[in-house]
Amino acid sequence: MTMLLRILLAVSMACGVLVPSGGAVAKPLNIVFVNPGKTGEVYWDMVALTMQAAGRKLDAHVEVLTSERNYRTMQELGLGVVARPDKPDFLILSNEESAAVPILEAAEAAGIKTLLLSNTLIGEDAVRLGPPRQKLKTWLGDITTDLETAGARMADALISAARAEKWQSPDGKIHILGIGGDEITPASIARNAGLKLAADSAPDVVVDRMLFANWTQSEAEQVTANYLSWATRKGIRPAGIWAGNDPMALGAIKAISTAGLVPGEDIQVVGLNWSEDALRAIRAGRLLLTDGGHFLLGGWSIVLLRDYADGCDFATNSSHVEVKTSAISRANLGSVGDLIKDRAFDRIDFARFRAKPGRCGQYDFSIDALVSSLAPPEGTAD
Repeated sequence: MTMLLRILLAVSMACGVLVPSGGAVAKPLNIVFVNPGKTGEVYWDMVALTMQAAGRKLDAHVEVLTSERNYRTMQELGLGVVARPDKPDFLILSNEESAAVPILEAAEAAGIKTLLLSNTLIGEDAVRLGPPRQKLKTWLGDITTDLETAGARMADALISAARAEKWQSPDGKIHILGIGGDEITPASIARNAGLKLAADSAPDVVVDRMLFANWTQSEAEQVTANYLSWATRKGIRPAGIWAGNDPMALGAIKAISTAGLVPGEDIQVVGLNWSEDALRAIRAGRLLLTDGGHFLLGGWSIVLLRDYADGCDFATNSSHVEVKTSAISRANLGSVGDLIKDRAFDRIDFARFRAKPGRCGQYDFSIDALVSSLAPPEGTAD
């Protein structure tokens, strides 16, 4: 190895940027993410922040365009990127309400490589367009989370807690309210299916209602208040509330308190997102757990695209990359609580998550790997 390459390797490792196996310096990447969420929406803000943190470690500039939960705006933003004379290396989209499909097709015509995040193609779109890299050659693949397992794990935690506390109703059953985000997005469908899977396998459990609150705290507060009032009239003892995200769980907690009950003592609530507010509620004993970590799909997507650009194709294993989520409860809150509270995603050594030579497409995005990759918080003594 020449002295120049030794210097380049040392500098790149110090910066968290790896030199490709051929010895050439990795090309800086220009990546655009069309964010389907609203500004201030915790989950999608954190997805974007982890993308940008990973970009700083992996020599990729990540531009974030926010659609403010308007899917026409999302399409306009995506098609605007495709029409630029100076096109990005990669475009990251989320197929919420199937809004990404026209952008994918336009990107194919323009030769822009795309990656779907969180929500992939479903239904007729999946049938018509087939898998990644078939009809749409530039659609490289998708990165999603196993949200059905997460939904089931959340329900199992509620059921276990209710059994331990003997919170059965007079009919001998454990009664649960399910609050879903919506009925149409793949991410919601999968979570809701997990609840059903767990409840169907537990003969002593009844899901009284499966209601939808559009992912919002205010609507979840209202549907929970209505449910608690209904349960009182029917002589039912509510044991748990399963909420498809943290804001809805927090809305449920507020309604429980308003009804004169104590969340965590009279009834348990679970959520999903790993949000700071949820961690605070866990610490206070008001929320049983929050599942998730899927906002890190943002950072993991940049890892995949950096590897792809450097000749280590993630699709060597599969064009569908599925990441496992994990539950945070009081038992393991300390391991990642400060990272989320401070949104200190630059502490994550994203370069450590790149595929090893000869193992393209093989990744460990587990919570254990995440914790082991963290640099100490600023100001912490060595």
